[in-house]
Amino acid sequence: MGRREFITTLGGAAATVAWPLAIGTSSGVLAANPNWPKSLTLATASPGGVYYVYGDTLAQILTEKLGIPVNPLPTQGPVHNVKLLDNGTAQLGMTTMGVGLQGWNGTGDWTGGKQYRNMRALFPMYDTPFQAIVLRRSGITTLAQLDNKRVSVGPKAGTGGTYIPAILKLLGISAEISYGSFEAMATELFAGRDDAFATLTGAPVPAFQAAEANEPLAFISPSSEQIEVIRKAVPEFNLSKIAAGTYRSLDKDYVTFGVYNFAVGRTDLPDDLVYQLVKAVYENQPRLVTATSTASGTLPQNVVKDTFLPFHPGAVRYYREIGISIPEALAPTN
Repeated sequence: MGRREFITTLGGAAATVAWPLAIGTSSGVLAANPNWPKSLTLATASPGGVYYVYGDTLAQILTEKLGIPVNPLPTQGPVHNVKLLDNGTAQLGMTTMGVGLQGWNGTGDWTGGKQYRNMRALFPMYDTPFQAIVLRRSGITTLAQLDNKRVSVGPKAGTGGTYIPAILKLLGISAEISYGSFEAMATELFAGRDDAFATLTGAPVPAFQAAEANEPLAFISPSSEQIEVIRKAVPEFNLSKIAAGTYRSLDKDYVTFGVYNFAVGRTDLPDDLVYQLVKAVYENQPRLVTATSTASGTLPQNVVKDTFLPFHPGAVRYYREIGISIPEALAPTN
């Protein structure tokens, strides 16, 4: 029996809350290389979100296939994960390309001007679309109606916590922002303490699905003009769509914007370990899809969604062996 920890602070001596976690015993085809780390920590995100579900299944797969324990660590999300990777608390993590770009260049407010370059791309995960929900009975039908309302955005160091306040400001919407886990924010919405939940995360969000089992939700779409304004100001965003039926309450396609997620690893991970890790992910991709349909985007051809972050040499070796081209600029030798 292992232990799972939820790191609750971003800097300094992090406070943790621990509880039991069953880690799958190794039943993979590999005998762990003695030069590999004895275990790996995978930074994910908060309960109720897609990272959390994806990360648990990914950790199980890698534990079995690599022959070493891979422990999923709940965190506040992408910003937190980049910091944990940088300081060595985690060796693997998940981040959006937008947060990764901010960290790489030291341009995000959260970086304090520091460049976080102790990370390398491993594999694409899935698209992260903007999605905003309200209770159907609220009568809110447009983003503009969120002006002067209470809007929850998810964990502060998550993609929503990083981007949503700036997005609302771009749209001229003044809202009272609240932060917390996806599960907690869904509770706040139904309790009437928040008017809306707006975030950027994979779809379907488990917390949203659980919420709509209690009461019908309404999805508030950004207009084409709003999407244009946002993408002009934040060029890392792409056009995105959540298909009708993804949620019980969604009866038509939800046209929105989003940013891609990638799994990243520390630069100093052994090349042969990363090669086997990436290979194991793609060979077991259907298992990830069973856990969360968002993993349908975990495909080798989606490496093109990364335009700036160098790939780990072990990952480059795998992609080139299967005929996937990695630009020389993104293929460092170390």
